[in-house]
Amino acid sequence: MTSAHVTVRPMTAADHPTAERLWLMFRHDMADFQGGLPSPDGTYHSDRLRSALTDDDWAAYLFTSGESPVGFAFVRALSGRARVLNSFFVVRGARRSGIGMTVVREVIGRHPGSWKVAFQDSNTTAVAFWRRVATELAGAAWTEERLAVPNRPDVPPDVWISFTTAG
Repeated sequence: MTSAHVTVRPMTAADHPTAERLWLMFRHDMADFQGGLPSPDGTYHSDRLRSALTDDDWAAYLFTSGESPVGFAFVRALSGRARVLNSFFVVRGARRSGIGMTVVREVIGRHPGSWKVAFQDSNTTAVAFWRRVATELAGAAWTEERLAVPNRPDVPPDVWISFTTAG
């Protein structure tokens, strides 16, 4: 699979079941870095998913290759000073193909201005990826800081990268 075969589009109501299934995969992957077990029904908390799909200050994007979903991005704070890439996911079968960089460039390009992206230090793949994204989109003009996770004293701080893109 190559990045040339991927499409990024806003999610519609018809995409919600697909988004819910992709969310389970995303949360399962994130449990390696953030901890957490599924709920008794086998799902993970989905407040951010619901917000991304229903809140006017969020944008939800689906990535597809042909008819297959290959990931998603949820952007929040569209009306704020800085947009936040709240959740970003590429399925395992599509990773390491250039798709991640292709889709993140397109998502960020749809909302030029200031951006913030959080990830965990222990997720070494994310560390390398987001630093590469920031450098590609903003050159040397990006910052990185560690901030405590609100209401989660049991987890290490998140790493936040901030940068600005031209409109």
